[in-house]
Amino acid sequence: MEEVEKWACVMLLGGGGTDLAACSHLYLSIVYRIERKDRASARHLLQVFIDAPYLARRNLLPDLWNQLFLPHLLHLKVWHSKEVEFIAGWDDEFREQRMKSLDRAYNDQMDVGTSQFALYYKDWIKLGAQSPAVPSVTLPSVAVSRSIYNSVVSISLEREDIVDTELVSKTEIEGKGGTFEAGPSFHTDPKLQQRQSNSIQQHPFVEPAPEPPPAPPPPSTPSARRSYSLRLLPCHSNSLRLLPCRSNSLRLLSCRSNSNKDLIHPQIPKSASFNDVPVLNLERAISLISNSDSLPECETAIRLIAKSWLDFSGESVIKTILSTSSFIEGLLEISFTSKDDDVLEIAISILAELVTRSEINRQVMLNADPQLEILLRLSERSSLFLKVAVLTYLLRPKAKQMLSSDWIPLALQVLEFGDKKETLFTLQCCPKSAAMYLLDQLITGFDVDRNLENARQIVALGGLSLLIKRLELGNEREKEICVSLLDTCIQADGSCRDYMVANIQKASLVQLFSGNQLKSDGSAISLLSELVCLNRTTRMIEFLNGLKNDGCLNTMHVLLVYLQQAPHEQRPLAAVLLLQLDLLGDSSHCSFYGEEGIDAIIVALERSLHNKKVREQCSRALLILGGHFSSVGEPLTESWLLRRAGMRDVRGDLFRSKWRTKDEFERMEEEEKSRDSWLRKLAITLLSSGYKRFVVALSNCIADGIPGLARSCLITVAWVSCSISSLHNVKSSPHALACSILRPRLLESLSYDKALEERVLASLSLHSFARHRECLQMLLPLSKETLSSLEELSSVTWTADELLFMCSLWLNPLNRTPRDLFGENTE
Repeated sequence: MEEVEKWACVMLLGGGGTDLAACSHLYLSIVYRIERKDRASARHLLQVFIDAPYLARRNLLPDLWNQLFLPHLLHLKVWHSKEVEFIAGWDDEFREQRMKSLDRAYNDQMDVGTSQFALYYKDWIKLGAQSPAVPSVTLPSVAVSRSIYNSVVSISLEREDIVDTELVSKTEIEGKGGTFEAGPSFHTDPKLQQRQSNSIQQHPFVEPAPEPPPAPPPPSTPSARRSYSLRLLPCHSNSLRLLPCRSNSLRLLSCRSNSNKDLIHPQIPKSASFNDVPVLNLERAISLISNSDSLPECETAIRLIAKSWLDFSGESVIKTILSTSSFIEGLLEISFTSKDDDVLEIAISILAELVTRSEINRQVMLNADPQLEILLRLSERSSLFLKVAVLTYLLRPKAKQMLSSDWIPLALQVLEFGDKKETLFTLQCCPKSAAMYLLDQLITGFDVDRNLENARQIVALGGLSLLIKRLELGNEREKEICVSLLDTCIQADGSCRDYMVANIQKASLVQLFSGNQLKSDGSAISLLSELVCLNRTTRMIEFLNGLKNDGCLNTMHVLLVYLQQAPHEQRPLAAVLLLQLDLLGDSSHCSFYGEEGIDAIIVALERSLHNKKVREQCSRALLILGGHFSSVGEPLTESWLLRRAGMRDVRGDLFRSKWRTKDEFERMEEEEKSRDSWLRKLAITLLSSGYKRFVVALSNCIADGIPGLARSCLITVAWVSCSISSLHNVKSSPHALACSILRPRLLESLSYDKALEERVLASLSLHSFARHRECLQMLLPLSKETLSSLEELSSVTWTADELLFMCSLWLNPLNRTPRDLFGENTE
């Protein structure tokens, strides 16, 4: 290991170039990962992308780049694809030269963006550093010039235009009941009018923008799909006539049913409020979409249907004749194949109207596109992804229909950019509501493992800041979803707890408990209890102070009302939080709020014998009272106690040995003093006069031996007894009372049939009580079985040796002193 690290350092300092430096950092990252120094490993891994971004993303770490960096740079990929598509029709000489410059600009900007985000993540993981600003990667300044394109292709297209114009003047679309021709331009939506194209030379391309919204990753689509284009020429009659393309067959998707067999041709009611001419055109347009294989014909038919819809304000008769499975399936096929943004936007709007009109239409669309692949394909377009999100929201799909990994990036993208309402004909909807629905399904709709995996993806893509913002600004339903999502994110990746504590407004958390909590699923109290599980007591106290003092609401009163109204399984966590908030005061005695909190904990412990959910929450609440947690929120109170008792090979990163600076040691000492003071104050409160029921409840739970809860109660007894063992100016009655109640349970826990950790915890608790004269008189003499068990434990913990020594002095009183029995705690 040392040789590899030394060799990598020599490579790094040798100045052999950026590629060599990147490889050196990669080696160092592997070395530090083997040594379990994750933060150092991550820094060197990110440095690889800073030194040699092209090599890292193409050869060294392509999978990591795709997951971590590509979601931030998708707008570059979309820009490159559209530029390539635009110049595909150029002559070979110009196309090859242009492709080289285009690829060069694309790769350079990708490398710049990769380096910027690598540096951003590297700054983000620094200890004690403020969150850096998110980089902004603009599109390359190089763009395809229309003037160059016109000069290259104008001669070759001029002859085609003359021939095509003659074809247009003679071309008609034959249909049943008459002749169908596309009507005049009818776009009343300003967005559609801006994009309207009247010339073959006006090709779409992406203009450079300073901060374009990134498009989600493209879904997997059949490679055999061809691209089609609709070419429109200006006519003297001020109408649009269809120009046939060389390849104009629309290839059918699997979602279309047998239209020739099952199609019911729409009949126009006699009471329709429009004349016969548009009726014939509308009927023919519907038939084309349901049956035709020609994409240009179908696109023109969609435009005509939209015109009729807007002209007659979406009358119910139009919605009725469009509500057929063949029409909806045909519209989906066109949406999958077409590349005309105007047509796609019209199709999305029509589908949205039909879905909201009838539950049957919604089911038809979900059956035609069961995995929502067509909607994912549409969301690839930056101008449409918000409308696609609204349509998806109206469909209300379940999680099992959103198996693609592209849904979470899409939902986060919509959550970031969907501030304004989107209009789909007569419908208006805020895309953020759609994003919240999608995220809720993706985080709660699968099994536990898949839900946690999706939550980790949200954290990795930077979605926490978006969720925190919605928690503060969203409506009541959005806040409920945000709380559930944030709670799941902490469970999936505990390291994000510190970020939430630093960025969530405390007042918004308190407001979560001010509504009707009888119907609450417990996410709010679960999130709040997760946020106090910090690895530093000083930060926990700081967070509790902010929770208590921020905002205009009386936090303790709000939490008390919640405690009184919440279901029984939610009360233990609420009671612990109320007690912790009450301990922030200067008084050495509980206030009314603290007494209510302790009473609720006692009642929950008594109920836990008959209710599994209450039992689980009681166990967690007691571990939170212990106050020791790892950097990811894992309870470490038991590990701390076992190590204090002298037991080796204790798990937990709190005790992992590593080199520390002088400042770090001083900070650790201050942290230990703060934690000991907090636990001592809490222990005195719990054992004060009048709280005999609390000790009795702990004793009963230990006696019942229920897995999990009995262990948590034993841990609680151990840290409480340790916290009060060194007190000199406190009356002895709390110690004596607790010892008299717990003595039988602790002696039973020393037996051979118990787990080794439980026996050590019991020995530690007995030793702590034995330091007080009244307690020692209750404990001694010990039975032979107890002495035998202590002798066996003496090889594991020093507390067993001390108890045996006290017992020997008790049996042989000659030459003993009070200091021999009670140590420093003598009167």
